[in-house]
Amino acid sequence: MRWIERQWSKRNLLTLALAPLSAAFLVAVKVRQKLYRSGVLSSTKLAVPVIVVGNISVGGTGKTPLVLWITELLLGKGYHPGIVSRGYGGSGTVQAVTNHSTASEVGDEPALLARRSHVPIFVGPDRVDAARALLTANPRCNVIISDDGLQHYALQRDVEIAVVDARSGFGNGLLLPAGPLREPVSRLRSVDAVVWNGSAETENSANAYFMSLGGDRLANVATSAQSLPVSEFRGKIVHALAAIGNPQRFFDHLRRHGLDLNEHAFPDHYAFRPEDIAFAGDDVVLMTEKDAVKCVAFAKPNWWYLPVSAQVDSALGELILAKLRFSSPSNGR
Repeated sequence: MRWIERQWSKRNLLTLALAPLSAAFLVAVKVRQKLYRSGVLSSTKLAVPVIVVGNISVGGTGKTPLVLWITELLLGKGYHPGIVSRGYGGSGTVQAVTNHSTASEVGDEPALLARRSHVPIFVGPDRVDAARALLTANPRCNVIISDDGLQHYALQRDVEIAVVDARSGFGNGLLLPAGPLREPVSRLRSVDAVVWNGSAETENSANAYFMSLGGDRLANVATSAQSLPVSEFRGKIVHALAAIGNPQRFFDHLRRHGLDLNEHAFPDHYAFRPEDIAFAGDDVVLMTEKDAVKCVAFAKPNWWYLPVSAQVDSALGELILAKLRFSSPSNGR
């Protein structure tokens, strides 16, 4: 666990000292919400329904696998979905994402989504601009999924889904910078669904759903067509690296498969260079799929990544489909 995450997991002298700044941050959040609700700040309603998948805390919660799960759900029901994202770490311009887009151009998560989803994807710092560009280029698209846009109120939404990491929860419950929260926990009462990633047996709110992440095969970073079971690497010297919001989740997953690891956690969205992984020499390197899209250009044959898939309450799918039918009954198959 990184230093700042350790501080955010509890209340201590540092978080107490930062509490006034968190109070000011909360005021700014509330004022901004009120300005959008009152129409002082304008928001845009698209011609197609919008599903927003986001969270109220910084760090990884499992949004990307859930976006892929929702995409597959909609495709199976005859919809033509498209995905928009900020494109964090990319060039910052509105652009389409293809299988050949690099993480430096479009961001690591959109690059991953393009390789897995096979639906139109556009990125841009303004989700409205990105969505309009997507719809112009893909007139068959009849539903937009916004990846990590819960606080992007300029884009109106028909379905709001917040993802929570059940292990870390809400940390010390404080807003930035004294804690990990972008918005207060009370914000979850207004979303359509709160999806708990991992064990959350004690959560029994009316809008709570559960998901878990699974993956037991590793794909080769250089030639993704080659794959091996995770168990193949038991008893070997293994370096596991992760530049995601919650790297420990990845390390724990590998350990549950019986692997002994040398852990290497990097900052979220870190742009890897060959020298960053020189420590491994010719030993096996295991990484997340999000990191693999940034390393494929200089990958060695002994580098592997773990594709994961979300297992989600079927009731969440029923909720999403019902909301879409209500918001635009002509947009189904």
